[in-house]
Amino acid sequence: MTALAEVKSHAARLFAKGEALHALRLYDSIIAAAPLDYEARLKVGDCLAALDHKPLAAEVLRAVGWYALKSGHPLVTLVVARVIESYGVESDDLLAALVVRYGSESEFIGKFAARINLPAGTTEVAAPNLHAPAPPDLAEKAAARARTCTDSFQEFPAAVHSIPLLSELSEAAFRRVLGTLVVRRVPDKTLVIREGEPGQSFFFVAAGSVRVYDTDGTGKQKDLARLHENAIFGEMALLSARPRSASVEVVGEADLLEVTRESLAALAGELDQVAAALGEFTRDRLLSNLMATSPLFRPFSRTQQRDLLRRFTAHDVAPGTAIIRQGDEGRGLFLVLSGDVEVVSTAPDGSPVPLGTLRAGDVFGEMSLIRGGPTSATVKAASAATVLFLAREYVDRIVQGVPEIRKYLEALTEDRELDQQLAMQPDDLGEDDVIIMI
Repeated sequence: MTALAEVKSHAARLFAKGEALHALRLYDSIIAAAPLDYEARLKVGDCLAALDHKPLAAEVLRAVGWYALKSGHPLVTLVVARVIESYGVESDDLLAALVVRYGSESEFIGKFAARINLPAGTTEVAAPNLHAPAPPDLAEKAAARARTCTDSFQEFPAAVHSIPLLSELSEAAFRRVLGTLVVRRVPDKTLVIREGEPGQSFFFVAAGSVRVYDTDGTGKQKDLARLHENAIFGEMALLSARPRSASVEVVGEADLLEVTRESLAALAGELDQVAAALGEFTRDRLLSNLMATSPLFRPFSRTQQRDLLRRFTAHDVAPGTAIIRQGDEGRGLFLVLSGDVEVVSTAPDGSPVPLGTLRAGDVFGEMSLIRGGPTSATVKAASAATVLFLAREYVDRIVQGVPEIRKYLEALTEDRELDQQLAMQPDDLGEDDVIIMI
């Protein structure tokens, strides 16, 4: 007996090498041991299609689509629909059921939702001997098993999770967006998004996983996240029309659904609704990232973080707008949620002195709160930005009650005071100003 994960990995390698018959035998053995493994059933369909049994493949995939729909994996159903359409088979009934069950008016979506997960990778599988000849009726038997293995299964969840973004749309908009999604079935190590490139689309993960990472100046990669089913990535660069801030690479295999800028533009009347839902989703994710990474939230529990976040007010700022003006009284603490803001001070001769650029997660406005007195620099939006603001009275309460926050803000103030002093020094040193280091 062999572990399911090992058999599945071996089967994927064989299929990638064009050995669909051997891969089919392995996937069939997985389904015999673990009939709820819808990924293996999908791959049986792929193997059958590769072996020129597309009618059998379509039957298997339709069965998988209905199972995925009821078990809480709607994006898998959408992949199935697109694949069988490419075989010339209608999928309107699957897509209609998908909208009914996962649309904004669905009675199946609930707070106490569930999905039926894949079987454990440690499940024992009786893998066949691939050196022995394959049974002559393998295709028919494997197709029959994959098509019928969940026919008697009845333990589907009473309530299902919504689909991020899509379940927020009206049913009409949902249907139209489904029609624009492009299925991309992607092999291991494929680079889906490259850091620095312009954002022309965003993606849903329907199945499998992807790795998100960035690269420093020396070429060293740093993993930022691992995304799985129902995750969305790439939307921030698309919305902001800025370069990608990270790369995304497929791990193992993945089925992705791509939404391009052109397909969004084709939605006409639904575009505003889609853009609003996407913007709200993006903001929620930015807030979650902020709570997970900002030192300002670190001393607090998750519940306390949410309570603190509710005290902030969010403000969308147009490029060039002054958020803080040098010399004004400090009103409170600011936190960059998205976009870039630039910090500029005024030299004694009246000339502007750039002090730096702040990005998502950076804090500003703390110097006048910690040291007292007027603000020492002007902060302007360098691009369209969203900033969070916490009024001075509440900042004072936090600083007094949470020593870690006081230390963080004091250290930040000291660093910025030093940076500002260095930036304000003249560049043209005379002979008497030369510093000799011994």
